[in-house]
Amino acid sequence: MTASRPIRLLLVDDDPLVRAGLSFMMGGADDIEIVGEAADGSEVGRLVGRTRPDVVLMDIRMPTVDGLTATELLRRRPDAPQVVVLTTFHADDQVIRALRAGAAGFVLKDTPPAEILEAVRRVAAGDPVLSPAVTRQLMAHAAGARPDSRRGTARERIAALNDREREVAVAVGRGASNAEIAAELYLSVPTVKTHVSRILARLGLNNRVQIALLAYDAGLLDAYEYDHGDGPDPA
Repeated sequence: MTASRPIRLLLVDDDPLVRAGLSFMMGGADDIEIVGEAADGSEVGRLVGRTRPDVVLMDIRMPTVDGLTATELLRRRPDAPQVVVLTTFHADDQVIRALRAGAAGFVLKDTPPAEILEAVRRVAAGDPVLSPAVTRQLMAHAAGARPDSRRGTARERIAALNDREREVAVAVGRGASNAEIAAELYLSVPTVKTHVSRILARLGLNNRVQIALLAYDAGLLDAYEYDHGDGPDPA
């Protein structure tokens, strides 16, 4: 995507009223173009191939092919668009599975319109839509559901990182921004971005959310408390 054209957005929800509301709300923004709508995950692959969206706003619960399956299939494509999950729950197993599959974040269906617009803009720019508070909530929700086999596999993958990359991965897992990581580790922001890009490439991940989940699975975040020390969430 270039700055000279609008963000191409595909809407996926089985409720026609929800789609109409999203289309009205999102279509009124000068920098967003609605390129298609789908009522079920089974329609998504064909529409993505035809319309080439930058971002897919994806409902999770749909009758034939749910948003989780559709997200998994989309993120396997070499030209995969970014996916933002639409949900009625802050954190449940399906949301976590969608994030593991490569979704760049999620928004609640009752989120104010301006915040949904901002979420689409952020993922189109390569930023996840998970605040530190939401990251903590997701990790807390996943606690107790992490089998030993997952931890072992995650630790094997993390072992491919050098010490600095591991420090950056932990900071990403805590929900820190590039600027916050740079200040914490005495690095420049461009250097942090380079480290993040290398982590993604080395571990075969799609986005920062997957870095956070892998760091959690590997036990790298266990030393951090998620119920205190909260600063203000980024706007």
